[in-house]
Amino acid sequence: MHDARSMAQQAVMPLWRDLVTLGKPRVVAVMLVCSLVGMLLARPVPPFDKLVLGLVGIGLAASGAAAFNHVVDRRLDAMMLRTASRPLATRRLSIPLALGWASLLSVMGIGLLYVGVNALTAWLTFGSLIGYALIYTAFLKRATPQNIVIGGVAGAAPPLLGWTSVSDQLGPEPLLLVLIVFAWTPPHFWALAIHKREEYERAEVPMLPVTHGEAFTRLQVWLYGWLTVAVTLLPFVIGMSGWLYLAGVTALNVRFMWWNGKVWRGRDPKAPLAAFWFSIRYILGVFVVLLLDSYATLWWS
Repeated sequence: MHDARSMAQQAVMPLWRDLVTLGKPRVVAVMLVCSLVGMLLARPVPPFDKLVLGLVGIGLAASGAAAFNHVVDRRLDAMMLRTASRPLATRRLSIPLALGWASLLSVMGIGLLYVGVNALTAWLTFGSLIGYALIYTAFLKRATPQNIVIGGVAGAAPPLLGWTSVSDQLGPEPLLLVLIVFAWTPPHFWALAIHKREEYERAEVPMLPVTHGEAFTRLQVWLYGWLTVAVTLLPFVIGMSGWLYLAGVTALNVRFMWWNGKVWRGRDPKAPLAAFWFSIRYILGVFVVLLLDSYATLWWS
Protein backbone atom coordinates (compact mmCIF):
# COMPACT_ATOMS: atom_id res chain seq x y z
CA MET A 1 0.00 0.00 0.00
CA HIS A 2 1.35 3.41 -0.94
CA ASP A 3 1.40 6.12 1.67
CA ALA A 4 0.58 9.75 0.92
CA ARG A 5 4.23 10.70 0.50
CA SER A 6 4.96 8.01 -2.08
CA MET A 7 1.81 8.96 -4.02
CA ALA A 8 2.87 12.59 -4.03
CA GLN A 9 6.34 11.64 -5.28
CA GLN A 10 4.78 9.64 -8.09
CA ALA A 11 2.55 12.55 -9.05
CA VAL A 12 5.55 14.83 -9.66
CA MET A 13 7.69 12.19 -11.38
CA PRO A 14 9.53 13.93 -14.26
CA LEU A 15 8.09 13.18 -17.69
CA TRP A 16 11.43 12.03 -19.06
CA ARG A 17 11.78 9.46 -16.29
CA ASP A 18 8.34 8.02 -16.97
CA LEU A 19 9.14 7.78 -20.68
CA VAL A 20 12.39 5.96 -19.90
CA THR A 21 10.50 3.64 -17.55
CA LEU A 22 8.13 2.67 -20.37
CA GLY A 23 11.11 1.20 -22.20
CA LYS A 24 12.04 -1.16 -19.32
CA PRO A 25 15.74 -0.15 -19.41
CA ARG A 26 16.96 -2.92 -17.09
CA VAL A 27 15.32 -5.62 -19.18
CA VAL A 28 16.62 -4.04 -22.38
CA ALA A 29 20.12 -3.88 -20.89
CA VAL A 30 20.14 -7.67 -20.44
CA MET A 31 18.88 -8.08 -24.01
CA LEU A 32 21.64 -5.82 -25.33
CA VAL A 33 24.31 -7.86 -23.54
CA CYS A 34 22.99 -10.97 -25.30
CA SER A 35 22.91 -9.06 -28.60
CA LEU A 36 26.48 -7.86 -28.11
CA VAL A 37 27.65 -11.41 -27.48
CA GLY A 38 25.92 -12.49 -30.69
CA MET A 39 27.74 -9.70 -32.55
CA LEU A 40 31.14 -10.59 -31.15
CA LEU A 41 30.69 -14.32 -31.77
CA ALA A 42 29.95 -13.70 -35.45
CA ARG A 43 32.93 -13.29 -37.70
CA PRO A 44 34.41 -10.94 -38.61
CA VAL A 45 34.20 -8.58 -35.64
CA PRO A 46 32.25 -5.54 -36.87
CA PRO A 47 33.62 -1.99 -37.08
CA PHE A 48 32.84 0.01 -33.97
CA ASP A 49 30.36 2.29 -35.71
CA LYS A 50 28.34 -0.64 -37.07
CA LEU A 51 28.39 -2.31 -33.67
CA VAL A 52 27.01 0.86 -32.07
CA LEU A 53 24.34 1.27 -34.77
CA GLY A 54 23.23 -2.33 -34.25
CA LEU A 55 22.99 -2.01 -30.49
CA VAL A 56 21.19 1.33 -30.62
CA GLY A 57 18.72 0.03 -33.20
CA ILE A 58 17.99 -3.16 -31.29
CA GLY A 59 17.75 -1.23 -28.03
CA LEU A 60 15.29 1.33 -29.43
CA ALA A 61 13.08 -1.37 -30.95
CA ALA A 62 13.16 -3.41 -27.72
CA SER A 63 12.25 -0.31 -25.73
CA GLY A 64 9.37 0.34 -28.12
CA ALA A 65 8.08 -3.20 -27.64
CA ALA A 66 8.33 -2.75 -23.86
CA ALA A 67 6.36 0.49 -24.08
CA PHE A 68 3.61 -1.27 -26.05
CA ASN A 69 3.62 -3.89 -23.29
CA HIS A 70 2.96 -1.13 -20.73
CA VAL A 71 -0.03 0.05 -22.74
CA VAL A 72 -1.60 -3.38 -23.17
CA ASP A 73 -0.93 -4.45 -19.57
CA ARG A 74 -1.87 -1.20 -17.83
CA ARG A 75 -4.93 -2.67 -16.04
CA LEU A 76 -3.04 -5.81 -15.05
CA ASP A 77 -0.11 -3.72 -13.81
CA ALA A 78 -2.42 -1.69 -11.58
CA MET A 79 -3.55 -4.88 -9.82
CA MET A 80 -0.07 -6.23 -9.07
CA LEU A 81 2.19 -4.89 -6.34
CA ARG A 82 5.35 -5.32 -8.45
CA THR A 83 4.01 -3.12 -11.25
CA ALA A 84 1.44 -0.88 -9.55
CA SER A 85 3.69 2.18 -9.67
CA ARG A 86 4.27 2.06 -13.43
CA PRO A 87 3.40 5.28 -15.32
CA LEU A 88 0.26 3.98 -17.04
CA ALA A 89 -0.92 1.96 -14.04
CA THR A 90 -0.94 5.16 -11.98
CA ARG A 91 -2.26 7.23 -14.92
CA ARG A 92 0.67 9.62 -14.77
CA LEU A 93 0.93 9.27 -18.55
CA SER A 94 -1.89 9.26 -21.06
CA ILE A 95 -2.42 6.29 -23.36
CA PRO A 96 -2.03 8.36 -26.58
CA LEU A 97 1.31 9.70 -25.35
CA ALA A 98 2.52 6.21 -24.46
CA LEU A 99 1.40 4.80 -27.81
CA GLY A 100 3.10 7.64 -29.64
CA TRP A 101 6.33 7.09 -27.69
CA ALA A 102 6.22 3.33 -28.29
CA SER A 103 5.65 3.85 -32.00
CA LEU A 104 8.45 6.42 -32.25
CA LEU A 105 10.96 4.16 -30.52
CA SER A 106 9.97 1.17 -32.66
CA VAL A 107 10.10 3.04 -35.97
CA MET A 108 13.42 4.68 -35.10
CA GLY A 109 14.97 1.37 -34.04
CA ILE A 110 13.83 -0.68 -37.02
CA GLY A 111 14.56 2.17 -39.43
CA LEU A 112 18.08 2.56 -38.06
CA LEU A 113 18.69 -1.17 -38.44
CA TYR A 114 17.34 -1.18 -42.00
CA VAL A 115 19.39 1.82 -43.15
CA GLY A 116 22.53 1.47 -41.05
CA VAL A 117 22.88 -2.30 -40.52
CA ASN A 118 20.98 -4.64 -42.87
CA ALA A 119 17.45 -5.54 -43.92
CA LEU A 120 17.57 -9.05 -42.44
CA THR A 121 18.17 -7.76 -38.91
CA ALA A 122 15.51 -5.08 -39.36
CA TRP A 123 12.87 -7.62 -40.42
CA LEU A 124 13.80 -10.08 -37.68
CA THR A 125 13.59 -7.26 -35.12
CA PHE A 126 10.19 -6.26 -36.48
CA GLY A 127 9.00 -9.87 -36.16
CA SER A 128 10.26 -10.03 -32.57
CA LEU A 129 8.48 -6.77 -31.73
CA ILE A 130 5.19 -8.06 -33.13
CA GLY A 131 5.68 -11.39 -31.35
CA TYR A 132 6.25 -9.79 -27.95
CA ALA A 133 4.02 -6.72 -28.02
CA LEU A 134 1.07 -8.20 -29.89
CA ILE A 135 1.06 -12.01 -29.95
CA TYR A 136 2.41 -12.60 -26.43
CA THR A 137 1.27 -9.56 -24.44
CA ALA A 138 -2.13 -8.97 -26.06
CA PHE A 139 -3.14 -12.58 -26.68
CA LEU A 140 -1.07 -15.47 -25.31
CA LYS A 141 -0.55 -14.01 -21.84
CA ARG A 142 -4.27 -14.16 -21.15
CA ALA A 143 -5.10 -17.21 -23.27
CA THR A 144 -2.99 -20.13 -22.05
CA PRO A 145 -0.75 -21.18 -19.14
CA GLN A 146 1.86 -22.07 -21.77
CA ASN A 147 2.08 -18.37 -22.65
CA ILE A 148 5.68 -17.97 -21.56
CA VAL A 149 6.79 -21.06 -23.50
CA ILE A 150 5.13 -20.09 -26.78
CA GLY A 151 5.92 -16.41 -26.44
CA GLY A 152 9.50 -17.15 -25.42
CA VAL A 153 10.62 -17.20 -29.05
CA ALA A 154 10.32 -13.42 -29.29
CA GLY A 155 12.25 -12.91 -26.07
CA ALA A 156 15.00 -15.27 -27.26
CA ALA A 157 15.80 -13.21 -30.36
CA PRO A 158 18.52 -10.76 -29.11
CA PRO A 159 21.59 -12.97 -29.71
CA LEU A 160 20.24 -13.84 -33.16
CA LEU A 161 19.75 -10.15 -33.96
CA GLY A 162 23.28 -9.40 -32.83
CA TRP A 163 24.68 -12.19 -35.01
CA THR A 164 22.75 -11.22 -38.15
CA SER A 165 23.65 -7.55 -37.72
CA VAL A 166 27.26 -8.58 -38.32
CA SER A 167 26.99 -11.56 -40.67
CA ASP A 168 23.77 -10.64 -42.54
CA GLN A 169 22.86 -14.32 -42.64
CA LEU A 170 21.23 -17.05 -40.57
CA GLY A 171 22.96 -20.25 -39.51
CA PRO A 172 22.96 -23.02 -36.90
CA GLU A 173 25.13 -21.12 -34.42
CA PRO A 174 22.84 -18.10 -33.88
CA LEU A 175 19.79 -20.37 -33.85
CA LEU A 176 21.46 -22.37 -31.06
CA LEU A 177 21.90 -19.14 -29.09
CA VAL A 178 18.15 -18.56 -29.52
CA LEU A 179 17.46 -22.10 -28.32
CA ILE A 180 19.48 -21.51 -25.14
CA VAL A 181 17.43 -18.43 -24.21
CA PHE A 182 14.20 -20.17 -25.25
CA ALA A 183 14.88 -23.16 -22.95
CA TRP A 184 15.96 -20.90 -20.09
CA THR A 185 12.85 -18.67 -20.18
CA PRO A 186 10.28 -21.05 -18.55
CA PRO A 187 12.26 -21.90 -15.39
CA HIS A 188 13.31 -18.26 -15.13
CA PHE A 189 9.81 -16.82 -15.38
CA TRP A 190 7.87 -19.60 -13.65
CA ALA A 191 10.02 -19.15 -10.55
CA LEU A 192 8.79 -15.55 -10.42
CA ALA A 193 5.23 -16.67 -11.17
CA ILE A 194 5.32 -18.96 -8.13
CA HIS A 195 6.40 -16.04 -5.97
CA LYS A 196 3.64 -13.83 -7.47
CA ARG A 197 0.94 -16.53 -7.75
CA GLU A 198 -1.64 -14.73 -5.60
CA GLU A 199 -1.27 -11.52 -7.60
CA TYR A 200 -1.68 -13.35 -10.92
CA GLU A 201 -4.70 -15.17 -9.54
CA ARG A 202 -6.26 -11.92 -8.38
CA ALA A 203 -5.63 -10.38 -11.80
CA GLU A 204 -7.11 -13.50 -13.49
CA VAL A 205 -3.99 -14.15 -15.57
CA PRO A 206 -3.67 -17.90 -16.36
CA MET A 207 -0.06 -18.35 -15.29
CA LEU A 208 0.94 -21.96 -14.67
CA PRO A 209 0.88 -21.77 -10.83
CA VAL A 210 -2.68 -20.40 -11.03
CA THR A 211 -4.06 -22.99 -13.47
CA HIS A 212 -2.09 -26.10 -12.45
CA GLY A 213 -0.95 -25.36 -8.90
CA GLU A 214 2.41 -24.65 -7.31
CA ALA A 215 3.53 -28.27 -7.01
CA PHE A 216 3.16 -28.86 -10.75
CA THR A 217 4.90 -25.57 -11.56
CA ARG A 218 7.80 -26.37 -9.24
CA LEU A 219 8.25 -29.67 -11.07
CA GLN A 220 8.23 -27.86 -14.41
CA VAL A 221 10.92 -25.46 -13.17
CA TRP A 222 13.04 -28.49 -12.28
CA LEU A 223 12.44 -30.30 -15.60
CA TYR A 224 12.91 -27.23 -17.81
CA GLY A 225 16.03 -26.46 -15.81
CA TRP A 226 17.50 -29.77 -16.94
CA LEU A 227 16.45 -29.02 -20.51
CA THR A 228 18.34 -25.75 -20.24
CA VAL A 229 21.41 -27.59 -18.97
CA ALA A 230 21.27 -29.97 -21.94
CA VAL A 231 20.89 -27.15 -24.45
CA THR A 232 23.77 -25.13 -22.97
CA LEU A 233 26.05 -28.13 -23.57
CA LEU A 234 25.28 -28.17 -27.30
CA PRO A 235 27.80 -25.44 -28.25
CA PHE A 236 30.56 -27.76 -27.01
CA VAL A 237 28.98 -30.82 -28.63
CA ILE A 238 28.83 -29.23 -32.11
CA GLY A 239 32.29 -27.69 -31.86
CA MET A 240 31.10 -24.11 -31.51
CA SER A 241 33.01 -23.78 -28.23
CA GLY A 242 35.86 -25.49 -26.39
CA TRP A 243 36.89 -26.74 -22.97
CA LEU A 244 36.90 -23.30 -21.34
CA TYR A 245 33.21 -22.92 -22.13
CA LEU A 246 32.45 -26.44 -20.95
CA ALA A 247 34.13 -25.81 -17.59
CA GLY A 248 32.44 -22.44 -17.12
CA VAL A 249 28.96 -23.52 -18.15
CA THR A 250 29.20 -26.64 -16.00
CA ALA A 251 29.90 -24.50 -12.93
CA LEU A 252 27.00 -22.21 -13.82
CA ASN A 253 24.69 -25.18 -14.40
CA VAL A 254 25.51 -26.69 -11.02
CA ARG A 255 24.48 -23.49 -9.28
CA PHE A 256 21.47 -23.04 -11.58
CA MET A 257 20.13 -26.50 -10.77
CA TRP A 258 20.90 -26.07 -7.08
CA TRP A 259 18.45 -23.16 -7.02
CA ASN A 260 15.95 -25.00 -9.24
CA GLY A 261 16.17 -27.96 -6.86
CA LYS A 262 15.28 -25.71 -3.94
CA VAL A 263 12.28 -24.44 -5.90
CA TRP A 264 11.21 -28.00 -6.74
CA ARG A 265 11.41 -29.23 -3.14
CA GLY A 266 9.28 -26.29 -1.97
CA ARG A 267 10.69 -26.11 1.55
CA ASP A 268 12.08 -22.58 1.30
CA PRO A 269 9.43 -19.91 0.53
CA LYS A 270 12.18 -17.49 -0.53
CA ALA A 271 13.70 -19.90 -3.06
CA PRO A 272 11.52 -19.01 -6.11
CA LEU A 273 12.40 -15.31 -6.02
CA ALA A 274 16.06 -16.05 -5.31
CA ALA A 275 16.10 -18.55 -8.20
CA PHE A 276 14.56 -15.92 -10.48
CA TRP A 277 17.25 -13.36 -9.69
CA PHE A 278 20.06 -15.90 -10.02
CA SER A 279 18.71 -17.05 -13.39
CA ILE A 280 19.36 -13.56 -14.79
CA ARG A 281 22.99 -13.74 -13.70
CA TYR A 282 23.10 -17.29 -15.02
CA ILE A 283 22.07 -16.48 -18.61
CA LEU A 284 24.46 -13.53 -18.71
CA GLY A 285 27.20 -15.81 -17.38
CA VAL A 286 26.54 -18.44 -20.05
CA PHE A 287 26.94 -15.92 -22.85
CA VAL A 288 29.99 -14.26 -21.28
CA VAL A 289 31.73 -17.63 -20.90
CA LEU A 290 30.83 -18.52 -24.48
CA LEU A 291 32.36 -15.24 -25.63
CA LEU A 292 35.52 -15.69 -23.54
CA ASP A 293 35.97 -19.20 -24.89
CA SER A 294 35.56 -17.99 -28.47
CA TYR A 295 38.23 -15.31 -28.18
CA ALA A 296 40.56 -17.48 -26.10
CA THR A 297 40.41 -20.14 -28.82
CA LEU A 298 41.10 -17.50 -31.46
CA TRP A 299 44.08 -16.18 -29.49
CA TRP A 300 45.56 -19.62 -28.84
CA SER A 301 45.28 -20.56 -32.49
